[in-house]
Amino acid sequence: MSALENIEIPPTNPNADAATMNIDDIDVSRPEIYESYAHHKFFDRLRKDDPVHFFENEEFGRFWSVTKYKDIMAVDTNHQVFSSEPSIFITEPDVEFSPETFIAMDQPKHDVQRNAVIPAVAPPRVAEMEPLIRERIGTVLDSLPIGETFNWVDKVSIEITTQMLATLFDFPFEDRRKLTRWSDVTTTPAELLGLTIEESRAELMECLETFGKMWTERAASPPRNDFISLMAHNPDTKDLEPMQILGNLMLLIVGGNDTTRNSMSASVLLMDENPDEFAKIKANESLIGNMVSEVIRYQTPLAYMRRTALEDVELGGKQIKKGDKVLMWYVSGNRDEEKIENPNEFIVDRKGARNHLSFGFGIHRCMGNRIGEMQVRILWEEILKRFEKIEVVEAPVRIKSQFVMGIADLNVRLHPLAKN
Repeated sequence: MSALENIEIPPTNPNADAATMNIDDIDVSRPEIYESYAHHKFFDRLRKDDPVHFFENEEFGRFWSVTKYKDIMAVDTNHQVFSSEPSIFITEPDVEFSPETFIAMDQPKHDVQRNAVIPAVAPPRVAEMEPLIRERIGTVLDSLPIGETFNWVDKVSIEITTQMLATLFDFPFEDRRKLTRWSDVTTTPAELLGLTIEESRAELMECLETFGKMWTERAASPPRNDFISLMAHNPDTKDLEPMQILGNLMLLIVGGNDTTRNSMSASVLLMDENPDEFAKIKANESLIGNMVSEVIRYQTPLAYMRRTALEDVELGGKQIKKGDKVLMWYVSGNRDEEKIENPNEFIVDRKGARNHLSFGFGIHRCMGNRIGEMQVRILWEEILKRFEKIEVVEAPVRIKSQFVMGIADLNVRLHPLAKN
């Protein structure tokens, strides 16, 4: 059954012809196929010919790639058989440095820790923050250079999401870019950031030390509605160990950063690439909310989540063994032809656009999805008040990662609205 029996399989070449290559050689764990935006052709082949695909390599061991919408749903909604422990990543936890996070926990620990922080992003709190978010987004957009080329990711996407993170944590506003850095260190292999493993760990320990001081201060103060105060005062989380605190900090920072930041960047790229769709929202701004859902489906900010089989189980006609890694490829399920009509087209008025997989389902569904959607919606409402269009002037530079579907650089030029 092993794909490595007696042979050595090279990493999947982004330039390979996915339609004709040996399907046993397709390895969708390779980050270079996402950096070059070549991954969709490999998933197209897997959905067609081997939707529950076994692979084994030296780096990650044996794993199953689940690529169709219905099979992903079957895994994601069955936490009794498919466990989030010990990791949501294809890699195993580092025994020497292993922060614990509730997204990689099963019941009852998962709900206990998740419920402690939910009030910070509950619907009443989201509605309360909307005027502040709109004001901040307007300020960011008004500060942008007109007619000059600049990096949208840095000037807008990172800036807006970092301001939101600072609010959710009640973090010192002047130091908010540290949150983006800690998010990148969490999700990016150290070597791709030019760091050693020790340097990467040291930065995360700086994160823990910084928040540890805030935790002590919040615990001694009256309860507030930020993440740290909520955890410090909740009887189920106030006595967490340092590695548990760090794990949940990393989860909340990444969750508040990557999905929104990369959706903001992808939305600009998609509007530039699809001028007829952009014309639709200019003519009917009530479509913006639906457009946001379509961006999140089309882009899929986080490509996959991992589960571990707790027992031998059949899925899609394949026999998965107890202990096997099972990867739910949201980035593939969101392009499943059997579930989504014309899935490779970006359609701002698509019916049922919010039925995508990007936020997950079941007990681990993204708890901050509404606040992320709201930020992207407000961004486009404010863009349409100011600009005729946002022109992408160079091909985007994509992140080299099989987990974060992100854009590192997106150089654009703004065209203001014509004055009456």
